[in-house]
Amino acid sequence: YSTSLKDMMTLEDCLGAAEECNAPMVSICGGEPLIYPHIEALVKGLLEQNRIVYICTNAMFMRKKMREWLASRLSIQPEFVEEKISELLTAGLIGEKDSIEIRKGPKDPAKPTIGPSTWMYWNVHLDGLERIHDLIVEREGVFKECILAIKMAKILGYQVATNTTIYKETDMQEVEQMFDYLSDLGVDGHTISPGYEYDAAKKDMIKRLNLQPENFFLTRKMTIEKFQKIEEWMQRYTLFGTPVYFEFLAGKRDLTCSAWAIPTRNIRGWKGPCYLMTDAHYASYAELLEKTEWDRYGVVDGVARDSRCENCMVHCGYEPTASLGLQAQRGDTWKTIKFNFGAKPKPTGRGSEVLAFNGVSSGNGHLTGKSAEASAQAS
Repeated sequence: YSTSLKDMMTLEDCLGAAEECNAPMVSICGGEPLIYPHIEALVKGLLEQNRIVYICTNAMFMRKKMREWLASRLSIQPEFVEEKISELLTAGLIGEKDSIEIRKGPKDPAKPTIGPSTWMYWNVHLDGLERIHDLIVEREGVFKECILAIKMAKILGYQVATNTTIYKETDMQEVEQMFDYLSDLGVDGHTISPGYEYDAAKKDMIKRLNLQPENFFLTRKMTIEKFQKIEEWMQRYTLFGTPVYFEFLAGKRDLTCSAWAIPTRNIRGWKGPCYLMTDAHYASYAELLEKTEWDRYGVVDGVARDSRCENCMVHCGYEPTASLGLQAQRGDTWKTIKFNFGAKPKPTGRGSEVLAFNGVSSGNGHLTGKSAEASAQAS
């Protein structure tokens, strides 16, 4: 809502919001959440509330945060820290200057850091291989930094997920190649969702980029076409979600929206009706539930109650419907349990065949070619 850093939620408001709606999982989004000055305390507080935490990040500051955690372990696990410093140096994931800083220990021993946890995931935004991802985020070198951060995270024992948005021009074969590559890096799972032309995105695209949204975002028909192989991917890659939602994306079944189950809290309050549309803000989660006219939104029996909902198939509205079994069919419960708690697909072994660095690293950058490579290591 603002470019001013002074306009941010307090730590107390963030933790209070999680308690208020009692969400079992909290996704910390932005902008970029790692520039939030209380991010370490927020993660610590949410974990102490026994919630699963996803940090949705562009990865540009991930390595910095992980170096800070490693430094904080120096007095507790000196041998572990030295072992990891050596491993990271050998892998080219830190430099000598970084190793010196880590060996000095934490700058502020009282300040929490973000360490590995079975309840926390780095959720790294990746929309394609190097050239496409850097093009989408409008900055060369970002893909490279994402991969460096992912490699470092896995060496240090963090859980890592990726999140990918599918657009009109997305090459689904490239997404498949990206998943092959990431699975071989040990990434723990992937979230995937169709790109939808919600109001804020449309306005930004027209005003800032002078582009036409209809050339980039998906209609329902296009989404179903894009996701035709999703059930096959469910067997090959660890996808986070429910098989029921993926069947919905593939056009195999219908679901209605349950946006109330994944609410959004920001500096103005509880955002209604959903993450993507803003008709009002409410002082409490209870007020959001009570005052939002839910019957005005969504698509029911193929008819959009609100024209803005017509092409939306995004997970924040439809995944909770599947998860809560609100339109369950026979066998859905067992199918979901098996999918989420059964054996996970093994790495495909095809990652080495993928030309992942097909952009600036190969002299094929969308802006400046090889000259941008020096700026890749932002963290």
